[in-house]
Amino acid sequence: MSELPKKKVGLIACSGEEIPEGTVTRLAVRQVLESLRPQQTVTICLPLFLAGGEGDRAFARFHPTIAVDGCEKRCAARGTEMYSGKPAVSIVVSESASPDSAALGSVRRLSGAGMQVVRDVADQIARYVDHLLDLEWDRQSGQPLASSQPQEQSKPRQAACSCGSGIPSQALRVAGREVALIALPLVFAQLREAGRRPDDATQAELMRAVKTYNLIPEEEASAYAETIMQEYAAFCRGSN
Repeated sequence: MSELPKKKVGLIACSGEEIPEGTVTRLAVRQVLESLRPQQTVTICLPLFLAGGEGDRAFARFHPTIAVDGCEKRCAARGTEMYSGKPAVSIVVSESASPDSAALGSVRRLSGAGMQVVRDVADQIARYVDHLLDLEWDRQSGQPLASSQPQEQSKPRQAACSCGSGIPSQALRVAGREVALIALPLVFAQLREAGRRPDDATQAELMRAVKTYNLIPEEEASAYAETIMQEYAAFCRGSN
């Protein structure tokens, strides 16, 4: 049966390189991606995200995201909210770190205090990941408990990128303009495999599934429903 991608948490770090807090964000996120929660997280590239990277934007609409910013400008959090939706968690290093900026070291070389802040922020991110995914962890082994998630074979890995997350979308023309709906092909496939016919009885179920992953303007809900049902009918005919 067609399955929607497994839920993960996207981590988006600010790209500010003028203050050491920016270096802290990138190192902390990398530590989570590579060591603390490698199977539960992926990275979102902020410059690509802001430039229009559809893979990253689609991931941030589909999965919870944690924005990690160096300062109060909150570039990562604001960019995420502007293009995909408000991040599930927003962390600002300059607000949570105890040493002042000068004590962190330089942009290119953090001090011992700066590296401790990296570890503290990484641990904070990991705790938020656990909360967002409802995971229970064995703190000694650093692995999820068998009761909360199936164990995956441990293996070295590089940080995964959200642009390769495999979340399909489908472009439709609704109310005279083209829109892209995240995960629509998978929603169609699941309903068809469950034996749901393209009729009025299926429409409510279909729209609930679509709204789980997409923001549908209330004033255009009926137009979306009509177009999506037409596409689902065509999808079912094509599978016969």
